[in-house]
Amino acid sequence: QVQLVESGGGLVQAGDSLRLSCAASGFPFSDYRMGWWRQTPGNEREYIARVTQAGSSEQYSNFAEGRFTISRDNAKNMVYLQMNNLRPEDTGVYFCAAGFLPSTNPTHYFYWGPGTQVTVSS
Repeated sequence: QVQLVESGGGLVQAGDSLRLSCAASGFPFSDYRMGWWRQTPGNEREYIARVTQAGSSEQYSNFAEGRFTISRDNAKNMVYLQMNNLRPEDTGVYFCAAGFLPSTNPTHYFYWGPGTQVTVSS
């Protein structure tokens, strides 16, 4: 049974940091690119970042570049999103996803977690 489970969300203040984790099981984790997405209030799901299968290369959206860092640990079947200098507009539900293509299109990701809520107060 394929599972992706995010954790690490919560309520923080503007300028704080959070580290999100995503635990994967039920599929060959190291064969998949992993990505993070978010859905902010009133908006569609938005791409944040992705990392290659070996963790050797990352790619970020414009808003994430320089503030967020994606990483993975294939020995633990985990992917992480370190978020620094959080802003109120970062409030939303954060999802991890697994796919093969180097894509920002959500339909190219096969497996999704249920998400974890991040709330940033001003």
